[in-house]
Amino acid sequence: MYLVPMETNARRRTIPVRIGNVTVGGDAPIIVQSMTNTDTADIDSTVAQVAALAQAGSELVRVTVDRAEAAASVPHIKERLDRLGVEAPLVGDFHYNGHTLLREHPACAEALAKYRINPGNVGFKDKRDRQFAEIIEIAMRHGKPVRIGVNWGSLDQDLLTRLMDENAARDEPEDARAVMHEAIVQSALLSAGRATELGLGPDRIVLSAKVSAVQDLIAVYTMLSKRSDLALHLGLTEAGMGSKGIVASSTALGVLLQQGIGDTIRISLTPEPGGDRTLEVKVAQELLQSMGLRHFVPVVAACPGCGRTTSTTFQELARDIQDFIRAEMPVWKRRYPGIETLSVAVMGCIVNGPGESKHADIGISLPGTGEAPAAPVFVDGKKAATLRGPGAAAEFKQMVLDYIERRFGQGAGRDAAE
Repeated sequence: MYLVPMETNARRRTIPVRIGNVTVGGDAPIIVQSMTNTDTADIDSTVAQVAALAQAGSELVRVTVDRAEAAASVPHIKERLDRLGVEAPLVGDFHYNGHTLLREHPACAEALAKYRINPGNVGFKDKRDRQFAEIIEIAMRHGKPVRIGVNWGSLDQDLLTRLMDENAARDEPEDARAVMHEAIVQSALLSAGRATELGLGPDRIVLSAKVSAVQDLIAVYTMLSKRSDLALHLGLTEAGMGSKGIVASSTALGVLLQQGIGDTIRISLTPEPGGDRTLEVKVAQELLQSMGLRHFVPVVAACPGCGRTTSTTFQELARDIQDFIRAEMPVWKRRYPGIETLSVAVMGCIVNGPGESKHADIGISLPGTGEAPAAPVFVDGKKAATLRGPGAAAEFKQMVLDYIERRFGQGAGRDAAE
């Protein structure tokens, strides 16, 4: 049996949308975004979390705007972030009362770089069209783009009921799940069409269609991408906590990205109590980087360990280098242009160690159980040194720093002006 390798399809070309200093869609790279879980009315905690998310690499950060106190705080949050030098644009998340908050707090409407609304809960019955139109008109007045974000947890029930009734009347009805997929897609497209009728240009619209099951998400976005050239935001809603959420989100988004679908992504993880909110940013970056779609930080390859690697030295060294690189990246990105493409290997025994180390820009193969106490280091595919003794780990870390300076720093003629 022969398997045909899956090739990365060309990225689907969408209409670019400018959001503050970030472009989503068109030829722009796939953008990583995240969302705070602080009370937006708490200015201090919200500023701190937005800054942390941006520091971790979130290129857009969404905040909840659910009541007057939150809306009134947004301009102050934006002002504080500007003073801190945080450049990630702020996106406002509105449900139910967005039209009122944006109308009564014009400073909030101006401070936000984009509005996110859900057509399923903009309003109900006769109020829906009027309140949707008011939000769109405010967005046009302030020159802001809008994400029309459908969610199957708050799907337009009138639309769903109509499609279910039409399906039931067919000679060969489709299953209910397929009808729900169609309802989600139609809700997004009908809302986008209404926004353009009101005067909002397609270069001001981002669409999303969030569900919480992997196969449903793939089906919905595949349909949506075939029926619209608007920019698409990808995300598995209510993905869950820990490894479950990471695996589910990565699986669903990975399939879509492989098909060239998606212009911006969020990994919606439920954090552990008191957990680090920036984890969702790191996972999104690692997903894009592992697929070869973007580079964010140098790759540290390390073997999983086995009975040959009873020492924890290679594990500790791999962890230390990885943590050190991520901590230094905000400075290194400015000082060492291109450093995100660096690859480092930390291997634990002689089986694959030397070969893997040769494939990396710089790598070390530490001795496994029963092997000679020597650690060959390979630089650009060639053996450069053999380290021995308890100081080998520290020596290798210094060799990595020297390599970075030589290849990406002033010595390479890339940062002579600094």
